[in-house]
Amino acid sequence: MEPPIHNLASLFKQLGLDCTNEAIKGFINRNGPVPSNLVLHEAEFWSASQAFFLKEAIEEDADWAEIVDELNVLLRKPHASE
Repeated sequence: MEPPIHNLASLFKQLGLDCTNEAIKGFINRNGPVPSNLVLHEAEFWSASQAFFLKEAIEEDADWAEIVDELNVLLRKPHASE
């Protein structure tokens, strides 16, 4: 099995978001958990271009699909209160 081509930092960079570990954790904490009945790309916090990219990555099973799936899982987990 080949290692993944992309990681969370590269996905955030592709989406035009801050891609530091702290920024990624903050984004997930601010925007999660995404309700289970909502498709990830339909979440209100994405811009139109970000939503399009996420939707296409999954529909076309692009090389971004695996890391988009990982982000999907992370955004659906309940977060502990801080």
